[in-house]
Amino acid sequence: MSSMMANATTGVAALSLAIWLYLLFGRGFFWCERPQRVPAEPPRQPEIVAVIPARDEAATIGETVASLLRQNYRGRLTIVLVDDHSSDGTGAVARAAACALDGSDRLTVVAARPLPAGWTGKMWAVAEGLRHVEASSTAELVLLTDADIAHHPGNLAELVARIETDGLDLASLMVKLNCVTFAERALIPAFVFFFAMLYPFAWVNDPRRRIAGAAGGCMLIRRSALDRIGGVASVRGALIDDCALAAQIKAGGKIWLGLAGETRSLRRYEGLGDIWRMIARTAYTQLGYSPLLLAGTVLGLAVTYLAPPILALGAGGAAAYLGAAAWLTMTIAFMPILRVYRQKLLIAPLLPAIASFYLAATIDSARRHWQGRGGEWKGRVQQRGQA
Repeated sequence: MSSMMANATTGVAALSLAIWLYLLFGRGFFWCERPQRVPAEPPRQPEIVAVIPARDEAATIGETVASLLRQNYRGRLTIVLVDDHSSDGTGAVARAAACALDGSDRLTVVAARPLPAGWTGKMWAVAEGLRHVEASSTAELVLLTDADIAHHPGNLAELVARIETDGLDLASLMVKLNCVTFAERALIPAFVFFFAMLYPFAWVNDPRRRIAGAAGGCMLIRRSALDRIGGVASVRGALIDDCALAAQIKAGGKIWLGLAGETRSLRRYEGLGDIWRMIARTAYTQLGYSPLLLAGTVLGLAVTYLAPPILALGAGGAAAYLGAAAWLTMTIAFMPILRVYRQKLLIAPLLPAIASFYLAATIDSARRHWQGRGGEWKGRVQQRGQA
């Protein structure tokens, strides 16, 4: 019996190491991703309209609007803010920010109509903005951006340069997330790491591969591509709407996804519970609401992240050596994103503990869905089959 147990633990350790060697060398080198800059002067400066869905975003919308009005872009840029039944004066704050920069004529605030069945709140707000655009703008490009993003002055020029130079239908940036509080320093770099693992940027950007992804905080899209897919109605019920939209667009065009160096999120996560709720909102959606995939994910994450340190510290012989090698490999893979976020590399060996947090939040995501509270965001519960 002891021999069988030793063989089993050695087999698990070997599997863990094999997984990490594949992730290190066989998944688009996702862990090496760095912010990339392009020449800020695009060959053309087509007109852009920015559509911002906003629900109770008074704390951040002023800075977002101001950052767009300060863009070093020679083409015409206008902003459509969709006030999605806010109760905190979001629209008034946005107007005040535009007025302070003499940009009132470039900002339109649209009140969203009531949310219809079958739509998520964000996609309905975006659709309301695009409905206004259809009636009033000839802009060639649409910037879909969140109400809590501070765009660095050259952001739009760089995105347009990339779209025009590479013939893209969609260019998206994973913006720099806040990494100040204890919760953010402990968990946010791993969030970016896991996202890049699921959607390796090099594979997303390769037109020969089917995998598609985007970051909804900053997406510049050709209007013709939106028309081609039937607008955002094609993803109206998607909680992970950015990646769903990217998949629709990539089916008939080229897309690009990268890490931002300076464009940043204004959203703060003060405590562990804030990040827990952020994960739990969509994690089970990522698994297709499948109990079988959830069980497989729990098992897979246990073998990938938890087994290596447990075996390295608690097993003997070959299992301990293999477990230690797997732990070392994941530590090496985690270091580059910690450098991007200027965090201490001493955090890298703690990735198994961080992964445990994400695993527990994923299980809680399934629990919330089963209790009818999936996709909860700003007072709305939106999950599959629900408005």
